[in-house]
Amino acid sequence: MRKSKPKKIALAPDPKYNDVMVSRFVNNLMWQGKKSTAFNIFYDALDKVAKTTGEDGYEIWRKALSNVTPAVEVRSRRIGGATFQIPSEVRADRKISLSIKWLVRYSRERNGRSMADKLANEIVSASKGEGGAFKKKEDTHRMAEANKAFAHFRA
Repeated sequence: MRKSKPKKIALAPDPKYNDVMVSRFVNNLMWQGKKSTAFNIFYDALDKVAKTTGEDGYEIWRKALSNVTPAVEVRSRRIGGATFQIPSEVRADRKISLSIKWLVRYSRERNGRSMADKLANEIVSASKGEGGAFKKKEDTHRMAEANKAFAHFRA
């Protein structure tokens, strides 16, 4: 065991919206340290979202992120030779991480011409309560609901 928890390094907010959450999202979107490319993809995607919906792209993105944020998840725990899926609450920091990762992952899996197109489509569908990332959240909640009987094993 370590003596103390390492300090969280504060992220710098993004230049356009002055939001730390955007920086976090872009850091997950980024490949091979190309942050400016990731920012360009993200801002292009928000512009496309704004164009297709006729609303503010940033607000739609916030809504999409909150729609795919899980409240509960299952964790494997081995008890007496059997492995149980135990439902547990998700920590606040992990909620955000999971929702960002799911949005990025399912937008990469979509088919489209550019990453900005794929991300824009995933954001729009997630804000409507559709798409891969939203389905992942629903599956996670369904799994936790199905294993509610093992909640008393929670450590």
